[in-house]
Amino acid sequence: MLQDKRIIITGAGSGIGRATSILAANYGANIACVDLSESVEQTAQKIRAAGGNAIAIRADISSEDSVINFVDQAISEFDGIDGIYANAGVPGGGKPFTELTVEDWHNTLNVNTIGVFLAVKHTVPHFIKQGSGSLLATASVAGIRANAGGVDYSASKAGVISIVQTVAYQLYGTGIRINGICPGLIETGMTKPIFERARDKGNDGRIGQLNPTARYGDPTEIGEMACFLLSDRASYVNGQAVPVDGGLSASHPWVYPRTE
Repeated sequence: MLQDKRIIITGAGSGIGRATSILAANYGANIACVDLSESVEQTAQKIRAAGGNAIAIRADISSEDSVINFVDQAISEFDGIDGIYANAGVPGGGKPFTELTVEDWHNTLNVNTIGVFLAVKHTVPHFIKQGSGSLLATASVAGIRANAGGVDYSASKAGVISIVQTVAYQLYGTGIRINGICPGLIETGMTKPIFERARDKGNDGRIGQLNPTARYGDPTEIGEMACFLLSDRASYVNGQAVPVDGGLSASHPWVYPRTE
């Protein structure tokens, strides 16, 4: 599906980014794994150990100079790029909105929203030169409707959805596509506190019960959608924010009908 494609994936040190990096490499892609954490090297090592081609780059997605540098490094290493998945994100301040500070907002928006903007800004010129390219970003169901995250986090992800929709039209006729993925409840490092609280209370079976699939998701399930959207198989998918959430965002507020 991604044979010989050259793809940058941010947030590749863990969770959805790591799962997508490994899947994309299995599908034949050359991967530039980007993350601020040193764990990004482990992702690249896993790919190389399985016979794939990957490099690890430690970088801050919210720093423009850093983004310029890792894009240039990936282009130099692979003699070009075909796609980027701007996946890196932070969970937000984790406070009631009246307790959020301006600094909390800056921290959340700098990574979740401005980081996506910078990834798009500094890869598009390369894609325009070759007349093709696939841009992908991680948004969230929290950016679609309420009650899936805090105010700063939800607003930052709504911003990602707006970037996807707006940029798609600003790239009219270029041959470049841009899409977003809106994950539901996925077990990653970011959602670890949710899972730990539920398991401490013995409520494992209730995790993810609000969606009609009646379970939480795995990072590889987001990774499969990401690989599809990055590939030429998704050649007519553009400007979309695709929920991958077990059906959660399909409904208005709903209460599980208990029988006991």
